[in-house]
Amino acid sequence: MAQIVVTTFLSLDGVMDSPGGGEHPRAGWTFQEVAFDEAAYAIKGRETEEATALLLGRVSYDEFAPVWPSMEEFAHYNAIPKYVVSSTLSDPEWNNTSVLRSLDEVAALKQEHEGQIQVHGSARLAQGLAASGLVDSYHLLTFPVVLGTGKRLFDGPDQPRLRPVEQATYGNGVTLGVYDVVR
Repeated sequence: MAQIVVTTFLSLDGVMDSPGGGEHPRAGWTFQEVAFDEAAYAIKGRETEEATALLLGRVSYDEFAPVWPSMEEFAHYNAIPKYVVSSTLSDPEWNNTSVLRSLDEVAALKQEHEGQIQVHGSARLAQGLAASGLVDSYHLLTFPVVLGTGKRLFDGPDQPRLRPVEQATYGNGVTLGVYDVVR
């Protein structure tokens, strides 16, 4: 059985909206408002090596699919299976991409697949996966920025209980938190 890992950038107030670009009024906040510290991104290299599949929501798919295939650092992601949870996408163009229509199909994929299925971005999908008890772990890079509004990773009264398994703080104020979901 696979492990589902949600990996994302967060602001101090829990917003994960538009960290590298997008629709948020402060889109790109991870690169524009916090000094770059290579050490803070080491987990991203580790995640790339550990991923056996990607699971994305439609919005994140639409943002990543035109860009990631041409980026050398994402060669592994481009080669592995990708799954998009969408009721509207019918013919994905990114190689090795399949469409799942429901969280029930995600649950079946989790049973059939081996290794680590990573969810990048995809706020609404991550919330649905958590509510359905499908998330096993969170990899969170929290930036010393307060955004006030935007899509949140944890939203609503019923949230998972988490157990910290790895933590680090970097020179630019970014913190890493790796958490397993307590069942």
